Amino acid sequence: MRLPPLIRFMPLLILCSFGVFMPEAMANELTGYVAIEGRLFFDDSLHTGQREQQSSIIAKPEYFHEWKESILTVAPFFRLDSADSKRSHVDIREFFVLWYPEAFELGIGIRKVFWGVTESQHLVDIINQTDLVELPDGEEKLGQPMVNLSLLRDWGTLDLYLLPYFRERTFPSLKGRLRSSLVVETDRTRYESGAKQHHLDVAARYSQTFGDWDVGLSYFQGTGREPTLIPGADASGNPVLIPFYEQIGQTGLELQWVVEEWLWKLEMIHRVGQGDSFEAWTGGFEYTFTALFGSKMDLGVIGEWLHDTRGEAAPTPFEEDIMVGFRLGVNDMASTELLFGVIQDLERSDRILSLEASRRITDHWKIEIEAFIFARQSPNELLFSQRDDDFLQASLFYHF
Repeated sequence: MRLPPLIRFMPLLILCSFGVFMPEAMANELTGYVAIEGRLFFDDSLHTGQREQQSSIIAKPEYFHEWKESILTVAPFFRLDSADSKRSHVDIREFFVLWYPEAFELGIGIRKVFWGVTESQHLVDIINQTDLVELPDGEEKLGQPMVNLSLLRDWGTLDLYLLPYFRERTFPSLKGRLRSSLVVETDRTRYESGAKQHHLDVAARYSQTFGDWDVGLSYFQGTGREPTLIPGADASGNPVLIPFYEQIGQTGLELQWVVEEWLWKLEMIHRVGQGDSFEAWTGGFEYTFTALFGSKMDLGVIGEWLHDTRGEAAPTPFEEDIMVGFRLGVNDMASTELLFGVIQDLERSDRILSLEASRRITDHWKIEIEAFIFARQSPNELLFSQRDDDFLQASLFYHF
């Protein structure tokens, strides 16, 4: 579970920059959580050595220290898993110094940056690499080394990024569930760029609110976060999949429009560099029923359309799909919430069902439930390898 060289040395670089960023100390705070997690798979495994149950111990402390016009955030992440050696890992989610005089914000270190507005997938969210061993929805991200300059003006916010080191995507091991039929051999990873992980990627994003509209326009140039998986062989001659990371250029658009109880959303990208250029978009709405049946509960109804112009050649299961779901906020003292969604392929019977629910037990304890069902997966679809990997996951968190 060793961290890459630049990730290991980045904290030292940040500490050396303290003389620039800080005079007098003002405040510091330690928060975070530890958790235990259990997964139960409903069906027998497809591959020898895989288990029907697995458990994990998780820790994510977060240290926050503020000086005059500067902030240090440190957030390591630890997971020890009982069944998947690749899922047992350590990552620095954040180790970031932010300097914020009135005219701009300048940060250096390891950070998580989120772009996006839609629910079912985040096409424009390209700064951080996906930590795929965490959950199959791609929501969890690895920390990304960066230098980030933000210009805050009346005409909007302009964010500029230098990304000096690339993080490879994580994949399940031979004995891990939720993997492809062939193991992804990350030790044989290939790159289009001769600089490999040290290629200097760049990105920029402009964002602004115009009345009821929130607009984001972004551009990324560098190593694509989604690898192309190429058939190959490991050192013993066994068939495997080898990740290949191309150089890409991606333009992204985010739109969000609030109209009374309606929330309209759109994410759209144009990408070059992975074969022929293509476009993809996800768009839809969320309508919220407030004070449902005279109670304190709010119910949001969600509908989205997912499209990729590459069609069946797209290395994604969401080339022509719709997503419907609902979000229930109980608005009680325990902050009980529930999110349910179904993604249905419009050309085949393939369907994915997901459930997320959470509730605070006390001020420090919280329980979360998640479930994924991969229903009616066709043999030629990307998720056919997960057809027997339906699972229920329960996590108990202690927040401090």
